[in-house]
Amino acid sequence: MIESLQHLPPAAGTHGALSERFGDLAPPLTPRQALVESARCLYCYDAPCTRACPTGIDVASFIRNIGDGNLDGAAVGILGQNIFGASCARVCPTEILCEDACVRNHDAEGQPVRIGLLQRHALDHARFDGHPFRRAPATGKVVAVVGAGPAGLACAHRLALLGHDVVVFESHDKAGGLNEYGIARYKLPGGVAQREVDFLLSIGGIEVRTGMTLGANLQLADLRTRYDAVFLGLGLGASRRLGLTGEDAPGLAAAIDYIATLRQARDLAALPVPRRAIVIGAGNTAIDMAVQLKRLGAEDVVLAYRRGFASMSATGHEIDIAKAHCVAIRTWAAPLEVLLDGAGRVRGMRFEETRLDAGRLLGTGATFEIAADAVFKAIGQHADPAVLADPLARELERAGGDKIVVDAAFRTALPGVYAGGDCVAPGQDLTVQAVQHGKLAALSIHHDILSGAEAVWRT
Repeated sequence: MIESLQHLPPAAGTHGALSERFGDLAPPLTPRQALVESARCLYCYDAPCTRACPTGIDVASFIRNIGDGNLDGAAVGILGQNIFGASCARVCPTEILCEDACVRNHDAEGQPVRIGLLQRHALDHARFDGHPFRRAPATGKVVAVVGAGPAGLACAHRLALLGHDVVVFESHDKAGGLNEYGIARYKLPGGVAQREVDFLLSIGGIEVRTGMTLGANLQLADLRTRYDAVFLGLGLGASRRLGLTGEDAPGLAAAIDYIATLRQARDLAALPVPRRAIVIGAGNTAIDMAVQLKRLGAEDVVLAYRRGFASMSATGHEIDIAKAHCVAIRTWAAPLEVLLDGAGRVRGMRFEETRLDAGRLLGTGATFEIAADAVFKAIGQHADPAVLADPLARELERAGGDKIVVDAAFRTALPGVYAGGDCVAPGQDLTVQAVQHGKLAALSIHHDILSGAEAVWRT
């Protein structure tokens, strides 16, 4: 996936030494810390933290259970609403969701209740004898799910819980989607992602078939014929292009490809690491890319963005992580030209300074150059072209070029076909939102296929 970087030197150090740099971003709470922190919760009626959670976790209830020493009860309460609660506790932007809404979040208190760490504490220490949820009696219905990411697996789990059988089709050789391939290694270390998938699948009734890609060896028309319903949790797996000459030169790569390779690497010391790097983008993926390069030993990493700090989609927490790792952030810088050396390899990039004029982004004409051994694109993702080429998938109504339009029940324009997660419009590209999409879509599918009513497009 990162063949264009193979001319770069490998990371300096041993795998063991490098692995130590990719431990948990935030240390877990000790049992005593968890008790003290849980005591700070006011157990608010109509708690704003719960209303801020996309999956509707009853935050006050699970924190009260932690305070009472009932970690299994706390975990069941979390998982009942969010089966990906363990990963979301680590990667969810709690600083703009539940913790931002916490009534303790004001100057006098200094900080909100640390809800994310408490959620993680409950799920890391829960001990179940088997799966905590029991499947409903079999319905005889079988649903196809395309995509084994958070949206697809959340949908599959809820459908299985409701008594349906599910077949999940996944293009990669592992289930997990974004959690397995797209999250920074220091946010979701070790085998957390796969342990969560194994736990989810242990409910039974879910079969995962890997190496299956819609538009290639999997056709939507066949799925509609063979199954009672189809859910598309396709994600957005292809990196957008810069549209510049030299974009395919050695030394230029997609950030998502490097992050995926890093997450699957068995030997971090074998990864190619530039001494100087540029990351183009302003979202959390750009931050993940830049910080991981620094942790691998890159000397100079510049994150370049064409607008100002206020327009960056990365949260303030993520930006602080980048600053703590000495990532330089250059704003008002639009990519203009990829600079190549005599061998045709990346040696840097030329940018044009930008400014806002009545809300419009304009180039000033002034340019500058940044030297780099590698450039990484983190400017957003779009649907896999193979998916868009599927004959029946072309009939799906789309917004913004490739995002699938769905109604309030996650039905697409094709009867019997549902969709959720990053591939639908609108969406926030958050794991926790993808989980909620999958859960709610499963409830719609359950209602439609058992009621006998054809799931038709509703505006």
